[in-house]
Amino acid sequence: MMKLAVLATLAASAAAFAPAQTGKAVTALNAEMSEALPFLTNPSKTDGLIGSVGFDPLGFSDKWDVKWLQESEIKHGRVAMLAATGFVTSQVINFPMYQDMHVDDSNMAPTAIGASAFLQIIFAAGFEEWRTNKGKITMADMFSDPDRVPGELGFDPQGFLTKKSEADMNKLRLQEIKNGRLAMLAIGGMIHHNWITGEALL
Repeated sequence: MMKLAVLATLAASAAAFAPAQTGKAVTALNAEMSEALPFLTNPSKTDGLIGSVGFDPLGFSDKWDVKWLQESEIKHGRVAMLAATGFVTSQVINFPMYQDMHVDDSNMAPTAIGASAFLQIIFAAGFEEWRTNKGKITMADMFSDPDRVPGELGFDPQGFLTKKSEADMNKLRLQEIKNGRLAMLAIGGMIHHNWITGEALL
């Protein structure tokens, strides 16, 4: 009996110094986990967004305007799709007026066209960004209009989207986002392939 009493006393003493469960720990255990990263909690501000699978490991959606982040992803995806296509195409097709500027390694294209032409491209892109957003190009004012949809700038010269249902539009939006994400990975891989190996892609 004496031994049991001593053990019970020791157990009670140990329990007194054990850390109590906090609400934060309980919340973390009960929180919904991310589909893309199951070891992290789901970023709730991305719920319901087209193309969202809960991937936000750095918590950007908690720090910045989600619409602005969507716009950024869509535009980078569009640029990457054009870049990936051009990176490959320029190795096999050249316009006659640019024959003397041909380079086998597409990474050398900026050097081939020179600084002035490169700056013209940057200026034109910046002007188009300013024009399509009516001068509202910062995170603070780009979405001052609550009806402004990320990535939608009214570009539909053939009227291709006018007869599409909302379900069809969402399908197209998802396709664009997924192709854009793939293109961003692709152009990054192409550039680094040429840079590391010193050889042309094709």
